Amino acid sequence: MKNSKHGKSRKLVTTVYSICERQKLKYDRGLRDQIQRASVSVMSNIAEGFDSGSSKSFLRYLHYSMGSASEVQSLIYVLKDLELLSVEEFESIYKDLVEIKKILFGLINSINSKI
Repeated sequence: MKNSKHGKSRKLVTTVYSICERQKLKYDRGLRDQIQRASVSVMSNIAEGFDSGSSKSFLRYLHYSMGSASEVQSLIYVLKDLELLSVEEFESIYKDLVEIKKILFGLINSINSKI
């Protein structure tokens, strides 16, 4: 699963949880919980949609996943602005999110073309 869409979202969750263990962020429950939930939502919605039983339902979940990826993108700007992420970490996570969103967009377009 290393190059699958699910694998990239798993890597995102691991990265976010690792960052949330840092001293400064560890005690900001609101921000920490929000970015953790959003990152898990990216992965979970892909899985949930895949098993939903219909293409239209899968599409809906892929859109939810896309929205969660956008939310994580927004939240990493907050982390960077609060100096809880280095520029290099920000750029790496942002790049991963762009890749995830490209994959999701491709899946959405593929399913749309079939229904």
